[in-house]
Amino acid sequence: MNAAAVVQTSLGKPNAVATSFFFLFVLVTLSITYWAARRTKTTSEFFAAASRITAGQNGLALAGDYMSAASFLGIAGLVSLSGFDGLIYSVGFLVGWPLVMFLVAEPLRNLGKYTFSDVVAARLRQRPIRIAAALGSLSVVSFYLIAQMVGAGNLIKTLFGLSFETAVIVVGSVMILYVLFGGMIATTWVQIVKALLLLSGATLLAVMVLSKFDFSPLKLFAEAARVNGAGMLAPGKQVANPIDACSLGLALMLGTAGLPHILMRFYTVPDAQAARRSVFYATGIIGFFYLVTFILGFGASVLVGQKAIVSIDKGGNMAALLLAEVVGGHGLMGFISAVAFATILAVVAGLTLSGAAALSHDLWVSVVRKGDAPESEQLLVARVATGGLGVLAVVLGISFKGQNVAFMVGLAFAIAASANFPALVMSLLWRRFTTAGAVASMVVGNVSSVLLIALSSTVQVDILHKSAAIFPLKNPGIVSVPLAFIVGALVSVLAPAKADQDKFEEIQRRTILGAKPAAQK
Repeated sequence: MNAAAVVQTSLGKPNAVATSFFFLFVLVTLSITYWAARRTKTTSEFFAAASRITAGQNGLALAGDYMSAASFLGIAGLVSLSGFDGLIYSVGFLVGWPLVMFLVAEPLRNLGKYTFSDVVAARLRQRPIRIAAALGSLSVVSFYLIAQMVGAGNLIKTLFGLSFETAVIVVGSVMILYVLFGGMIATTWVQIVKALLLLSGATLLAVMVLSKFDFSPLKLFAEAARVNGAGMLAPGKQVANPIDACSLGLALMLGTAGLPHILMRFYTVPDAQAARRSVFYATGIIGFFYLVTFILGFGASVLVGQKAIVSIDKGGNMAALLLAEVVGGHGLMGFISAVAFATILAVVAGLTLSGAAALSHDLWVSVVRKGDAPESEQLLVARVATGGLGVLAVVLGISFKGQNVAFMVGLAFAIAASANFPALVMSLLWRRFTTAGAVASMVVGNVSSVLLIALSSTVQVDILHKSAAIFPLKNPGIVSVPLAFIVGALVSVLAPAKADQDKFEEIQRRTILGAKPAAQK
């Protein structure tokens, strides 16, 4: 199929298949929400599904939370335009998971309750830690939400012909229903359904692509190099500066271990062993998914053509959908489109729930009420926070209409890597870490990552159209992450606090063995 034919795509026109699959997904997931609402009566059930999710279920849900539309549409598009260099994002996203499995999963499950700040505050002073951690989490969630909501608006506008504002309101409304009534139980099962749909759709599309090349990836790569030049098989087209590549990779890898909606999932399983097993399953699923998107990207570069892809969307985000139309017609494109939209819905639900946990559990219960709030009040505040975050997501999504929000996903990972990860690691592994050091680390990591992104070419040149940027790198990770570690360590050493060190042995024991049974306390 030549490029001219692809430009005359059915994208942007109502698609009966896409609409049918979308409404079917919404109907199934709302049924799940109704079922979950009848089982969500306590704060533990709302935020952690009462820790009744199995390792296999949580592995699928973790993968569903992580495999966002940016992963599916974005990476396929990057590979279609940049070749092997487009894999820097998928590799960066994936290599963070062993770190999560071996360093974070068990301690988080053994020490925490609903949010990662439970772990940091386990041996430090509660109020300052909760406030700093909640602000960092809300920063990550907000930027991630904006990117997802604007992405949803653009996707639905392109797919169904609806207005941008209508698409954002639809996404926000359905997501609020998921979280408000079903909590973590509904969100988990929505993620599982979405993960299975995404895996099956992407795998089917990859098989259909490989069938045109005798099921040989090498033939596909060779054809891509022939059509688009040898640069498709070489590095440098996506990130030419090696320091920028290291900075981006650092943010993606460490950011995974600091994303609040990912860390929150470790509280949904019954014990630490199940937490580690769920990460093991998720790593395998996500690794397979990124291999599939790799095939889709190269397939689109050959079967659709780079000129045709760029003519529809400059960033290449529609490459997978155009590929589906080429190899499977309007029907397959409709199914893949509905899966992409379902992906956004599910990820937004997970983000909103983690934001509600920060507002309710960390700020209201732990700071305002000082840990003394009845169960009914905690649940009410959690639901009010959910509704408020949902409305905020819709307002922000509409406000950022037409803006280039790709930098917001990178910013979310940079904040997670800079504000959350250093404090989390040092609180677990370093005896001399103090409350002042933790707060300083989180605040400096948060502020520096936001500031450096604002001063980078991503904002200064690409968005504000200035001739040059103050900060030379596109991603601040290589500066902001070490800075957060250094500041946290310096403040802890210069202002030691014996009270913060006294509980270190107890915390060490609990990270490995878990809390003592009630009879032994």
